[in-house]
Parts: sequence; C-alpha cells; structure tokens
Amino acid sequence: MAAIAPCGINCTTCYAYQRPKNTCPGCRGEGETKPAYCQRCIIRNCPSLAETSSGYCYDCASFPCKRLKQLDRRYRLKYQTSLIQNLLDLKAMGEKAFTLREQQRYTCGKCGAWLCVHSKTCPECKAPFSGTLPG
Repeated sequence: MAAIAPCGINCTTCYAYQRPKNTCPGCRGEGETKPAYCQRCIIRNCPSLAETSSGYCYDCASFPCKRLKQLDRRYRLKYQTSLIQNLLDLKAMGEKAFTLREQQRYTCGKCGAWLCVHSKTCPECKAPFSGTLPG
C-alpha cells in the first residue's frame, strides 16, 4: 500500500523509501533513517496541517499555499507529477482508492516492482520508464 505524504507526494515512489539500506519510513513515519530534509520539511511541520482533520494539505484553509505551489511546480517539471492534483484526487477518491490507483500507476509492467518517480528506469529490473505515467 502506498504511503502518502501530507503534501501529496507518494512516498512509496521515492528513492529514499525504496533504497535497500537506511530506508526512509515515509513522511508520516518516524525514525533515524528519515533524511534530514524530510524531518525539517516546512509542509510536514506546518502548524496549519496539524489543525486539519485529514492530515492532508487539501483540508487547510490556505490550500494550496505558496510552499505547496513551489513544490508542486518542481515535481511537475522534474518528475511529471502534480502534488496539488494528487491532493485533489485523494480528497475526491478517498485514501484507499487513491493508493490503489497509485499502485497501478507506479508498478513496473515488466517485473512488478514499485517505480521510482526520481528515476527513468525500474529500480529492480532496470526497464526504461518514461517518467510519464498514465492517468
């Protein structure tokens, strides 16, 4: 099952979450292996986020805030995925349906491994991955 960060990033598709050693537990997880930049994340530590009932940015009165817009732009340009759209889809679909969709979108058609949004090849079988996903 996918691990979805408050900002809409699918942590399951992150290289730090997938790496074999010192695996990151995801944005919602705790542990020493979480990268420092994730621990210091402005969005993850946002006081307004703590006030939401869902724990996702889509429930914030400031959605989408300046920081989320900046992160969304970076992810759209570099990784062809929109965090704001992920959040809108998550809100509309519900967590279970959204994570099932993400699993289908980010599963390697050749070996069945989770694809990494930060890479152009499957982390397991090295099959090419265009970075542009259906859906």
